Amino acid sequence: MANSKNKKTPEGLDRTRSIPVKPREDPHYTLHIMPAETPREVKKKEKTTPDKDQSNLKTGDAGRNNPPKKMETRVWRTLEWLATSALIFMVLFFAMNYSSYFELFKLKLDQLRGTYSLSPYIEQMLQPTQQANTTQQLLPVATTAEESRQQIPALDLQVAPPDDRVIIPRINKNVPIVNVSTTNLLKRDWGALEKDIQEALQTGVVHYPGTAMPGEHGNVVITGHSSYFAWDPGQFKDVFALLHEVVVGDIVLVYHNQEKFTYQVYQTEVVTPDQVDVLTQQGTDKLTLITCTPVGTNLKRLVVLAKPVLNPS
Repeated sequence: MANSKNKKTPEGLDRTRSIPVKPREDPHYTLHIMPAETPREVKKKEKTTPDKDQSNLKTGDAGRNNPPKKMETRVWRTLEWLATSALIFMVLFFAMNYSSYFELFKLKLDQLRGTYSLSPYIEQMLQPTQQANTTQQLLPVATTAEESRQQIPALDLQVAPPDDRVIIPRINKNVPIVNVSTTNLLKRDWGALEKDIQEALQTGVVHYPGTAMPGEHGNVVITGHSSYFAWDPGQFKDVFALLHEVVVGDIVLVYHNQEKFTYQVYQTEVVTPDQVDVLTQQGTDKLTLITCTPVGTNLKRLVVLAKPVLNPS
């Protein structure tokens, strides 16, 4: 009976004894035996990890290296890069043109609040010039000093600026006009002429050389910056940043040789830089104000046209 108990059938055969193990010098060697997989587990594994070629055939991408998910990832990364680049560009653009856009924002805010007002000096310039009476009357002889003081009428004199200036009440601007030499214009040295104009724009707006002066027959052309490089030393980099706020019917004043000339706006337009006909001296007398637009670019030119009107008396 003892022998029958120790004898094992093939079904209960000890597997560890049926596998020959070669002893190794390492005394810590341990034998790990994985249990055999059942047919059910094998089928389950085949379903969860299908063959690569069969997977590609099912999705219609056989022979392709990039599955659709990788393509979608590339598209989203490209869009993300474009959005980031656009954001950086906008931040740098507004930072470089801060002063111009600050003026625009301040003007709109003052208009919404109802706090926009002209400077007292510009208000005074808009007042009509009083003409002296042609008829004179003799004053009675005063007997006392007090009567003499009462007989002297109050003087109503308007003080003209000592330099040439353009005054645009709509945008509250009172700017000096700088005249540029016509030497390089006559030489047709356009590079040198452009350099002269850019240097003059640091101290005000520029009367374009070769165009009519105020009071003369022709086209009086004045140009100024709407925005310029932040590191430029000039104080008038954004002098015409608000010029697009000017509308038809507005008054523009020009002082030349301490004489006042009044103009009324009759047209505004946007042209390309190569449309130099805005400088023409043909046609009626007029005033032309020019600046770059949109603010912060030199893509196009904003042109404001005004016709001379008689100074009100």
